[in-house]
Amino acid sequence: MLNYFDFPDNVVAFCTTRHGGCSVGNYGSFNINPYCGDSAEAVAANKKELCGLLGVDEERLVLPHQTHQTQVRQIAEDFFSLSDATRTMLLEGVDALMTNVKGICIGVSTADCIPIIIYDAEHEASCVVHAGWRGTVARIMEKALQAMALAYGTSADALKVCIGPGISLDKFEVGDEVYRQFADAAFPMQSVASMVGEKWHIDLWECNRLQLLGLGVLPENIFVSGICTYTQHTDYFSARRLGVESGRIFTGILMR
Repeated sequence: MLNYFDFPDNVVAFCTTRHGGCSVGNYGSFNINPYCGDSAEAVAANKKELCGLLGVDEERLVLPHQTHQTQVRQIAEDFFSLSDATRTMLLEGVDALMTNVKGICIGVSTADCIPIIIYDAEHEASCVVHAGWRGTVARIMEKALQAMALAYGTSADALKVCIGPGISLDKFEVGDEVYRQFADAAFPMQSVASMVGEKWHIDLWECNRLQLLGLGVLPENIFVSGICTYTQHTDYFSARRLGVESGRIFTGILMR
């Protein structure tokens, strides 16, 4: 049901798999994302199950409505005193969440895009980023680390980072126009792209790892899960294999 990542004992960092829920078809079976077309009843039941596993109240699991942009939203304690409508508005168009509040779970949804978990032990702060190809080109990692530095005093060289399940270089085929966007954004194409047959393939894991290194994160503090969602679509949701009307992986972090 959950795949856990290696973080300090006071931190639960994880991603969901497709197993252990009650959704059906291409949403089967453990989808908690309410924005991808799954039934509201199944999503609610799956979210309740996940919160039970994590030991958190359902309202303290925070999931944004992502739009492949670069907006980072800070979740402070006063967020939970706001109305449902206001909270929904604040989570609209958000692709990264950060917090220094213990006892809440922040996370992002993916199905081939790259989820990235960031933990600052010194300041007891965390961030979770949705890095699709558009967000990667727009350097959402840079914006997330800048936001953490401003809010919490985070220093990149003290961070621990996990790059979670997503589509691999072998399976992420792109058109020339996408390749050009990465090249125009000054990515080292010789390191992050390769020609397979007559099509370019891009390594989103490496694109984001290199961004992290460039921002000052130490190489030994970056873990790449190496799980390809396209290849392992029976265990992890993959929009390229299942279509966009399918479930989403939830990748989150909870500080206790």
